[in-house]
Amino acid sequence: MSEHEPQHLYDGPAHLECEHGAWDVGVALRGVFQPIDGHFHWYGRVGTTLDGVRNGQTVTVRTDHGEAQGRLSDLDPWGRFRISGTGKPPF
Repeated sequence: MSEHEPQHLYDGPAHLECEHGAWDVGVALRGVFQPIDGHFHWYGRVGTTLDGVRNGQTVTVRTDHGEAQGRLSDLDPWGRFRISGTGKPPF
């Protein structure tokens, strides 16, 4: 694996896992460093529905560039969850 320079956005494939299952999905993720709390905050949208998962569920997000814990929230009308996390992002 080659060295990956940290980015502020990622649109691509990801693998999500939790106790309810595992999914290969597309994600659109963004992030920004917040100087007020000194942490990197990342967020975005999962591109497909996740059967058996509920709002507020914590999932592991893996991309070719890394992995991180994220929390699902805000289900949109198309059944896609918003995802967010703090700290080192999975991209």
